[in-house]
Amino acid sequence: MQAKLAADAVPLSKKRNSWILSIRKYKVMYVLLIPALVYFAVFKYIPLAGIIIAFKNYNLALGLWDSPWVGLKNFKDFINGVYFWDIMRNTIIISLYKLLFGFSAPIALALLLNEVHTQWFKKIVQTITYLPHFLSWVIVYGLMVALLAPGDGLFNMILKENGVGPISFLTEPAWGRLLVISSEIWKDIGWGAILYLAALAGIDPSLYEAARIDGASKWRQLWHVTLPGIRGVIILMLILKLSHILDAGFDQIFMFANSFNQEKIDIIDTWVYREGLERLKIGLATAVGLFKAVIGFILVLAANKLAKKFDGQIW
Repeated sequence: MQAKLAADAVPLSKKRNSWILSIRKYKVMYVLLIPALVYFAVFKYIPLAGIIIAFKNYNLALGLWDSPWVGLKNFKDFINGVYFWDIMRNTIIISLYKLLFGFSAPIALALLLNEVHTQWFKKIVQTITYLPHFLSWVIVYGLMVALLAPGDGLFNMILKENGVGPISFLTEPAWGRLLVISSEIWKDIGWGAILYLAALAGIDPSLYEAARIDGASKWRQLWHVTLPGIRGVIILMLILKLSHILDAGFDQIFMFANSFNQEKIDIIDTWVYREGLERLKIGLATAVGLFKAVIGFILVLAANKLAKKFDGQIW
């Protein structure tokens, strides 16, 4: 308390001089920071003025300022809409499944690769697993069609040879969510593992030696050395994932959705696309985007607070 009072008692002019001296000392660093600040100002903060569209019945002919003000009407129309609960349920379910399986899969792959000591084999597995990340969802869907098409898809041809099927994987609602989640895991598991492998490489080998001397098994080493060593990275990635909990993947869903399985995989983003761009309800689409952003912001703050509260008490 006394230290805080002493800090508050420092004259404002002295604080200002200290700040100026800091800028002079690290002027090169501040100059390098300018492009990043300009980027965020132009592409992140200035466009925030467009949030006002969420509270207007936006008309392209009238423009931003002359479009009529409607207050919270766009939010009420979204919440009271016929499809609100369906798309919210689909978005949350798909996002939670992706968070549960898609978040843990790269960690598991990184832990497995960390135990591989044959470098050439490790590099081959890494290359094979992270290459799909560079494929667009158009190409991935094309691969799914080649593998799962009812007529000449590879899997259905195998099923026919064994007297089963064909199965409409791409159109049956029951298969929709499974295909969406499994294809994303396949696409991003290798790329996501790179960060965890880098964190694993930073763990002090002497910790493993000490654990082995104490008689710790591989599982004990994993639990008491490996996982605590990458805990910070796991928490950081979890916070980032939670901020996008309502982003279930527009590109992917847009490619996989059709009139047959849409009831199970239609999400907020695809609904906004139809309402905002196809039907030109731009005010409504902006309101939904703001709705998602606020929820994501709240989740990030909550996750960050929980991470700070339980850090050091998890293991």
